[in-house]
Amino acid sequence: MKPIRVNTSALIHRQIEQQGEGYWRLSDFSGLPPTAVSKTLSRMVKTGTLERVSKGLYYRPRQTRFGISRPSQSEIQKLPIAQTLQPAGLSAANLLGFTTQNSIQSEFATTANSVPRTIIGDRAKVHTRRPETWKHLSNTEAALLDLLRSRAKLSELSPEQTKQRLLECFREGVSFERLIAVADAEPPRVRAMLGAIGQELGKSRQQLQQLHQNLNPISRFDFGILRNLCYAQEWQAK
Repeated sequence: MKPIRVNTSALIHRQIEQQGEGYWRLSDFSGLPPTAVSKTLSRMVKTGTLERVSKGLYYRPRQTRFGISRPSQSEIQKLPIAQTLQPAGLSAANLLGFTTQNSIQSEFATTANSVPRTIIGDRAKVHTRRPETWKHLSNTEAALLDLLRSRAKLSELSPEQTKQRLLECFREGVSFERLIAVADAEPPRVRAMLGAIGQELGKSRQQLQQLHQNLNPISRFDFGILRNLCYAQEWQAK
């Protein structure tokens, strides 16, 4: 029995026509030969059926009473991407309640080496190559680690209010246990800060020892405004 030959071009045309207005990427046709998909989409751009937004991203316009529709950056940013993005910087501080400011440009952290700028926007600030352990954290947990990495420098609160808000984050549901489980992948100062926080929260000796065992006993760490944690000195704060 002869194998059934699939007309890739016709299949792609039919799929795009059936959906109408929308965005298309090569990954939307993962079951078809990549070279054939790329050539078909390029031909559809030449005929005006599609508009090339950027490398690998295409837009199927529609006719409106004002003319042909155009790609929307706000809609493009809603497209799913393979990389996990979590709040960082001012976005993280805002999420956790340390500031009411919202950055004009979004700020993210990701474990990936890069993210598609076409999707997230050219103005977005991205911190890449975060530890793989971040993939398993919630946005709130990742935001808290990011805050500790920056020594809470973006907090609008007073040092005492910043400390109290930090402790409240754990009392409100941030899992101390989940953070110490990934702490080995964090900079030593973050592990030290977590230790001081845990001791102030009354965590077990075993949990605190887990954080303390890999700290160089002669090192001193810059806690920034978090040096007012009650046990900061015991955790080698400068």
